[in-house]
Amino acid sequence: MISILHKTLSDNIIKLSIDVQKELGLGFLERVYENALIIALQEEGLMVDQQKQLDVYFRGQNVGVYIADLIVEDKIILEIKAVDNIAKQHYAQLINYLKASGKEVGYVINFGRLPLQFKRLAAKNQSIKD
Repeated sequence: MISILHKTLSDNIIKLSIDVQKELGLGFLERVYENALIIALQEEGLMVDQQKQLDVYFRGQNVGVYIADLIVEDKIILEIKAVDNIAKQHYAQLINYLKASGKEVGYVINFGRLPLQFKRLAAKNQSIKD
């Protein structure tokens, strides 16, 4: 049997994301869905960091900064989208966030289509396939 890291938290995040999409519908900007999801997560008693800066280091020196949309319970990074389809570059973006943060699990969540589209990425699965 495969063990999924942070399964209960992951399941709750997806359920709440579906709830947000059902209540708001399609057509809003990413920030609207992001803000709504924060409310839903916090109502469940979850800690959420929004637009968190992630520093990137090379040989001990800061060489750049990424901004993660949401980090839930300091465990799972959420990259929020409102597009027709999740694209390869969205996965690459999340992989970079996982590398920069040292977090092990992240989701690209797309509110731009029905049903809600989401993809889980784990730090060990850092290759992207078409």
